[in-house]
Amino acid sequence: MPQPTTLLLFTVAAAALVAIPGPNHLYIVTRGVSEGRSAGIASALGIETGTLVHIAAAAAGLSALIASSAVAFQIVKYAGAAYLVYLGIRSLLSKKELSLGDSGTRRQLRRVYRDGVLINVLNPKVALFFLAFLPQFIDPAEGSVATQVVVLGLLLAAIGLISDLVYACVSGALGGWLRRRPGLLRGQRYVAGCTYLALGAAALATDQRRT
Repeated sequence: MPQPTTLLLFTVAAAALVAIPGPNHLYIVTRGVSEGRSAGIASALGIETGTLVHIAAAAAGLSALIASSAVAFQIVKYAGAAYLVYLGIRSLLSKKELSLGDSGTRRQLRRVYRDGVLINVLNPKVALFFLAFLPQFIDPAEGSVATQVVVLGLLLAAIGLISDLVYACVSGALGGWLRRRPGLLRGQRYVAGCTYLALGAAALATDQRRT
């Protein structure tokens, strides 16, 4: 179990890193603006569920395997990029105008949540982040390394969830502002589609780094 001082230092460092906008935030904002606050919150919950998967993988050593194996890394990278490109093409080809209401059906919210989970799980940068960041705060002398990874990972996920929910709520409010401007609303599916395509391109640009 990490010492209290270590937990405090980790919390400060993690909060600083989480505050920097990244691809996950961009995905949440895209969902929140285009589909409402509920969709933004569902996507945030999906993203952090994906973080839990990475925590389990890091604790089990799977993230290290992916980062050290060129083939495994490339498979994960291209799978994630392909899924983002799929979301982008689906948005661009959709003939249905985006709705900015906050009353999405349970089925729609499940889909948004699922997409958030897959986008984060298939993001090799997150696995590399765990390998580069968490070890700086782990001391084998303090007990089980796996336990320390889980404790610090859950703390990071909690901080990330708070940040994600803020983005979700703000973007949902922005969606309400756009609802009163139909001219801007009509172009939202193109903005959303291009955003997903850009995220896919960014995922393909991820360089493999060994720890």
